[in-house]
Amino acid sequence: MESLKTILMIAQMVVAVVLLFFVMSQATKSEGLSGTIGGKSESAFRGKPGAEDRWQEFTKWSAIAFMVVSIVLALVSSRVA
Repeated sequence: MESLKTILMIAQMVVAVVLLFFVMSQATKSEGLSGTIGGKSESAFRGKPGAEDRWQEFTKWSAIAFMVVSIVLALVSSRVA
């Protein structure tokens, strides 16, 4: 069980660095509230997703991976202690 905890801690650190990379490499959208509400409709009619849309997908999935690894690590840690 200790080796699983160590592996999950390493995986959490790697996923955290990847998530940080994706978040820091994206351009900020200074459109304010109007860009938040209606900004996605413009990109829906462009056809193929662009680089920004792909970066957002990578960011979303790396955030989900970070949350899943964190929850599993918390469960494993509570059973080891």
